[in-house]
Amino acid sequence: MNLNFKSLRTTILFFAAILFSVGVSARDAAALAAVHVSDLPRQAQQVLVQIKQGGPFSYAKDGVVFGNYEQVLPRQKRGYYHEYTVRTPGVRSRGPRRIVAGGNPQTSGEYYYTEDHYASFRRIAE
Repeated sequence: MNLNFKSLRTTILFFAAILFSVGVSARDAAALAAVHVSDLPRQAQQVLVQIKQGGPFSYAKDGVVFGNYEQVLPRQKRGYYHEYTVRTPGVRSRGPRRIVAGGNPQTSGEYYYTEDHYASFRRIAE
């Protein structure tokens, strides 16, 4: 009977691990859905050009380190990601829209767009 309990426990742990990994993979896949540059708002397209040119930027906080505290983007060392504000029409503050660049912002080609203040991201496909 003890052998059956161990077998049952092992089976349960195995399936729990599978369910957990599927949940994480689904979240990562959704977080990294793609959006083509041409499908971005005009303001985001302009900011992407500014990032590649090294500026100038409209907001003092543009280019600051993005901490990825929400852990929606792939994990990297602190300082890897930088964020840039995408102007939101009709909003006086910085608004919820951002582009986050990975690596060297001007050359990496790794860009993510969020329109809901970091709750979700889509990788920008060029």
